[in-house]
Amino acid sequence: MSVKEYTSDDWTIKINHDLCVGSGDCVDVCPSDVFELIDGKSTAPNVDDCIECCACVGACPVAAIEHTSC
Repeated sequence: MSVKEYTSDDWTIKINHDLCVGSGDCVDVCPSDVFELIDGKSTAPNVDDCIECCACVGACPVAAIEHTSC
């Protein structure tokens, strides 16, 4: 399984790239611009800007995103 982890001081966002279909829903709903699509897969390069709203987890159509705060 190809899981990418993005860690701040207080939380971790995990994105399962085997499940990710690159819909971009996480990019669209995130109010802090944490996510970007790269090569058709979600990434979270701005994890430190996360406000822990958990919108990304709910928006992902294939449940590819896990957030330690959600």
